[in-house]
Amino acid sequence: MREIFNRVENNDAVSIEVDVEADDFEGSNPWLFSVFVKSDNISENSDSFDEFLETKESLIIALEHEKRAKYVGTRVNEGWHEFYFYAKDSKNLETVVAQMLKGSGYKYECSVVKDAKWDFYHKNLFPSELEFHNIQSDKIIFLLEEEGDNLSIPRDVEHYLSFDTATQKERFVKNALDCEFEFKDDISSEEFEHGVALIKKHSVVSEEVRKVVEDLYELVKKEHGYYEGWSTVLVTSDD
Repeated sequence: MREIFNRVENNDAVSIEVDVEADDFEGSNPWLFSVFVKSDNISENSDSFDEFLETKESLIIALEHEKRAKYVGTRVNEGWHEFYFYAKDSKNLETVVAQMLKGSGYKYECSVVKDAKWDFYHKNLFPSELEFHNIQSDKIIFLLEEEGDNLSIPRDVEHYLSFDTATQKERFVKNALDCEFEFKDDISSEEFEHGVALIKKHSVVSEEVRKVVEDLYELVKKEHGYYEGWSTVLVTSDD
């Protein structure tokens, strides 16, 4: 399953696509194979970009043929699309790339290194816990927008959190109330007996949601709890 998110590294924005289930291959594919393709003069929503994406998918299919390698993700930074694969061995990988890209007109570079522990994947591609929450938030926002929601209108948004102990939850709720959240209900699940639903009124534009979630995430981690997500109602301009 591929997920897409953004990360800031050394003050630079990096767009990342990652197969979050790729580590099923971790034990059998110890070689990290990188293909860097220069993507200058390619703008999104253009024919050239569509052609570039077709080339990317064709390259993935070619390298994954007969389970030679596993595509794990892409990083986009400063005009370069960095495609990453983990392979069973290091043989003939660059030959496959040359067959696909030599006549394409794209500038490209390849490299292969041993990375049996998949350190690059875990450190540079795989989302952190907070980044996973931001990915889920973006999906909810996309669905709301598809239904005609006016994202900029503030409304009650419920946030759900869980804890291992009642004491952790009580301390967290006290701190959250001091940060303008409202208590709604105690909740429980099979996994966590001590959960809570909080409410805060805010818009659901991406930047605002991200700020609220990050604030809650910081608070909940102080009590070793878990942020579980959020929900809200559909609000249109006519409401």
